[in-house]
Parts: sequence; C-alpha cells; structure tokens
Amino acid sequence: MTAPVNPIQHSFELAAERGEDLTPLVYDRLFREHPETQAMFRSDGSELVRGSMLAQTIEAMLDFAGERSGRFRMIECEVQSHDGYGTSRELFGKFFGVIAATMREVLGNDWSPEIDAAWRKLLGEIDRLVASSQPQIEA
Repeated sequence: MTAPVNPIQHSFELAAERGEDLTPLVYDRLFREHPETQAMFRSDGSELVRGSMLAQTIEAMLDFAGERSGRFRMIECEVQSHDGYGTSRELFGKFFGVIAATMREVLGNDWSPEIDAAWRKLLGEIDRLVASSQPQIEA
C-alpha cells in the first residue's frame, strides 16, 4: 500500500504534467502584483537566478508541507538574507502567495478543495515562520 500523496506535492505534480515552465508565470505575476520587486532583479542573467530561486523555494515549500527534513530551513535563512537586501518580511512572504496563485491558475479545474485547503494551511504556516524568524544580529 502506498502512502497518500501530500496535496501540495500533488499540485506540483499536476502542474508538471502540463509541461509549462512556472518560472515566467510566477515572476510575471510577482511583477504585476508587486511592481517594486522588478527593480530587485538585475537584468543580465536574471532568468537563471529566477529559475534557481523558484526551484529552491519550491523544494523548501514541499519539505515544509511534508517531512520537514530540514530543507524548509532555507526559508528562514532567506528571510534573513533578504533582510540584508532591504526586502520587507511582508513582501518576502508574498512571494509564496504568488506561487500559490500561479499554481491555482495553472491547475484550473484540478485545483480541488483539498488542494486549496492544503495551500491555505501552508501559506499560514509560512507566514508565521517568516514573522517569527530572528532578525540578523548586526556586528
């Protein structure tokens, strides 16, 4: 007997079946909803940075929604890193909501109530994690 698939993982599997690259969809939405973020990315090589950043974020989200084997700690590390860049924690946290909204759009009718509930729970937990992360200690 196989273990049931986590709804967050299942949503990413459904998105992968569609074969669409999430990176431009996520960043187009991010820049549309939060235009101030576009200036935070350099123009040269930005596509590679965005793709890498999104892949790492998805890995951390999947771990946070699943086993919590440690990869989710990247979220806390990046909160502090982005503090150093001058990115507000509120704006940092909105990136996860942008991913969720993009996933909902990509999945369309396959976005089930179970998937929706799992994403809402995950986003709430991430919001709490971001808010409770300790600020960097300044030397």
